[in-house]
Amino acid sequence: MEELQPGATAVPLGKDEKRSVPFTGYQQFIILILALLQFTIILDFMILSPLGDILLKTLGLSTSQFGSVVSAYAISAGISGILAAGFADKFDRKRLLLFFYTGFIIGTSFCALAYNYHTLLLARIVTGLFGGVVGSISMAILTDVFSLSQRGRVMGFVQMAFAGSQILGVPIGLLLANVWGWHATFIMVVILSILIGVAVVTKLKPLTEHLKLQSDKNALQHLWHTIQKRDYRIGFMATAMLSLGGFMLMPFTSAFLVNNVLIAQADLPVIFFFTGISSMIVMPLIGRISDRVDKFKIFVFGSAIAAIMVVVYTNLGPVPIWQVIVINMILFMGIMSRMVPATALNSAVPEMYDRGAFMSINASLQQMAGGVAAMFAGIVVVQASESTPLQHFNTLGYVMVVIMVICIFLVYRVSQLVKRKVNSQLSTVGKQ
Repeated sequence: MEELQPGATAVPLGKDEKRSVPFTGYQQFIILILALLQFTIILDFMILSPLGDILLKTLGLSTSQFGSVVSAYAISAGISGILAAGFADKFDRKRLLLFFYTGFIIGTSFCALAYNYHTLLLARIVTGLFGGVVGSISMAILTDVFSLSQRGRVMGFVQMAFAGSQILGVPIGLLLANVWGWHATFIMVVILSILIGVAVVTKLKPLTEHLKLQSDKNALQHLWHTIQKRDYRIGFMATAMLSLGGFMLMPFTSAFLVNNVLIAQADLPVIFFFTGISSMIVMPLIGRISDRVDKFKIFVFGSAIAAIMVVVYTNLGPVPIWQVIVINMILFMGIMSRMVPATALNSAVPEMYDRGAFMSINASLQQMAGGVAAMFAGIVVVQASESTPLQHFNTLGYVMVVIMVICIFLVYRVSQLVKRKVNSQLSTVGKQ
């Protein structure tokens, strides 16, 4: 059962959810520090693709070797999420966060020191092993600290890290790479991460309430009991399907815009910049709305917009850049309107004593599903040569629409079980 937070009143989804519970000063600090932390994790992952051309030339990598470097993070992150799940609820969440974030900093430092394919590949594996778990621990902390009636806004702010990495992190990282070499980009991430780590050490309070509720004697038992629960498996399936659809277009977006839509390579940053700006504006608004309106309804609304725009986007021919920007902005508004309420709802699925394990497994499935989606896209999409249009890109769009429909069904089931939990909690509180 979801716990009541000090100073917060539990409210059910639906009409009572329209009441907004304000954030305390400490809660505002939590949002800021975890958003910055997520910014470093996402930037470390996203920056590799823009650095691709530089890495291919300076390290003499083949395209297959570069592909291995990119996928090494996701694979190791997926594996570590499963391995860490059994231990995730056995320790103070602050200490666990610091352990894995320190490992992430060390892995990123190794990236900055890499001098050939093998050292860079090893560095990415180490970074993924630790960085892949940080997000799940952050989610567990957010769920511990914030009531359900606050989580839409929380997820909206924290997930702005994705947009922030697009409009700030990637351009700055590329600028540093062009001036001082690609190692400088990873050095920037390391320095920023150390500063954030110091703030976590000095300002974040220990989070140990879940330790009082533990009953499993060992980590494997805890992992098995978490996987075994039917409600949790519904949440896992929803996450996996959301990730399948979300990562399907990503690997070939730039190639499609250049070769099919005939956008100049130099104009791509402009498109990504405006997309990132729109995401940063929309995410907090969607978060606020989803705390006032039924989260599932917002998810369905976002899914309808996203489905329409995916079909339009994947069937584009040569058009002016302003049209691409507008279509991209509307598409990402739809995507954000799905991601924020779905994440908030899924955060309410686990009990406190299972929360760390649930979030670790969830993050692992997210990484693995993203890898499967990218592999599937690589099989479907065909390009005769590096300068010819992509073929069957629109097929990915239609597959995504089908996945979105399946996601609506799965998120509806998540919404229903969360409503039952909250109503049960209110009933218990009423009797007291």
